[in-house]
Amino acid sequence: MANGGAWQAERRVRAHDMCAPCAAPTGMGKGNGSSGTPNHMRRLCGANPSSPFLPLPWRLAEQACLSQLGVVNGNGEVVDADELVGQLRVLKAAGVDGVMVDCSWGNVEAHRPQEYNWTGYRRLFQMIRELKLKLQVVMSFHECGGNVGDDISIPLPHWVIEIGRNNPDIYFTDRAGRLNTECLSWGIDKERVLQGRTAVEVYFDFMRSFRVEFDEYFEDGIISEIEIGLGACGELRYPSYPAKHGWKYPGIGEFQEIMSYYGLFFLSWYSQTLVNHADRVLMLARLAFEGSNIAVKVSGVHWWYKTASHAAELTAGFYNPCNRDGYAPIAAVLKKYGAALNFTCVELRTMDQHEVYPEAFADPEGLVWQVLNAAWDAGIQVANENALPCYDRDGFNKILENARPLNDPDGQHLFGFTYLRLSKVLFERPNFFESERFVKRMHGEAVLDLQV
Repeated sequence: MANGGAWQAERRVRAHDMCAPCAAPTGMGKGNGSSGTPNHMRRLCGANPSSPFLPLPWRLAEQACLSQLGVVNGNGEVVDADELVGQLRVLKAAGVDGVMVDCSWGNVEAHRPQEYNWTGYRRLFQMIRELKLKLQVVMSFHECGGNVGDDISIPLPHWVIEIGRNNPDIYFTDRAGRLNTECLSWGIDKERVLQGRTAVEVYFDFMRSFRVEFDEYFEDGIISEIEIGLGACGELRYPSYPAKHGWKYPGIGEFQEIMSYYGLFFLSWYSQTLVNHADRVLMLARLAFEGSNIAVKVSGVHWWYKTASHAAELTAGFYNPCNRDGYAPIAAVLKKYGAALNFTCVELRTMDQHEVYPEAFADPEGLVWQVLNAAWDAGIQVANENALPCYDRDGFNKILENARPLNDPDGQHLFGFTYLRLSKVLFERPNFFESERFVKRMHGEAVLDLQV
């Protein structure tokens, strides 16, 4: 085996080496040695792949800005615009490359099918362009509220909710019969139950409207990437652990039955249905955003990773027991449509999780290694973001460690990182000093310790 292949095998073992119940750490990846060096760097600013530069967008999510109402409210207005501009100027001066904005389906197409209100986002994007920042935009087809980091509530469009009152099968249902309204069921992807349209047609019409409305932002390169929401919280996963139904970390979560349209399921079918949903939506996303960069966010379900079954991943749709790579099929469908993978929880350390929640059998570091390798073996670009608020140096250093794996023979590394989220806490003096130091290091600059 070539040196590159041996090193890849070693790093795959690292991802599952703590999974004691397993006979052998097999199935961690399907690559056969060195896969070459894809360009994992070119993102917001067209960076040279050989440079240490990483574009660093700052996530400007609606639910975590300066107001309980979010960045753009339900009336299509930018909230606290002057204060927001001031904060973005500070971030720009600190070296941040751009911001990520969630465009919520429930705000834009709120009242009637195919009536889109982009007014607030147009004003917000203009503010960002004037500051010479880049934009990553999320097509958010999920409700906001009731989960970690959700400070406000943005439901699905009112007309969709009305349909759901008469036809609850448009939603997922758990074994207790509870409807989950976080997102629409994959079972209606091809069913004309949304006033004559299928779910994927509704998503496509929304994306196409956005592409036409903001054409000049694509043409001048301000919008650098579109992230396609594919499930709960905008992530490619089932809504298996809803806090509003009483889920608490580190609960395994619930399988989501797809009611009348599919019926009973088993694990391989359950996970394949998730992949098929991604395939259908990404096919239309690539059509709507032809020539533009697209990405998909995959949830970091790191709890119960140190068990044989990986039960929490199973309920979320990742068929990833100890002897099977559940992320390779996801990487393959992203590769099919030229989509990047955005993965979470890169700031978390396994040791810290064990100290706080020993009963969780969590291994975020092992999971990150597995998912990054699945993506790199498939030859797709990888970006990361933090799962929880991060202001300390240990967390930032962990992100940096994942951004450029030490001594990788293929030179694999992330092509971008998104920090969640813009908040007043970020600008508190010690937090901002650590954040500024992190930005400089992410861009490859030598940094002396800052005095707080």
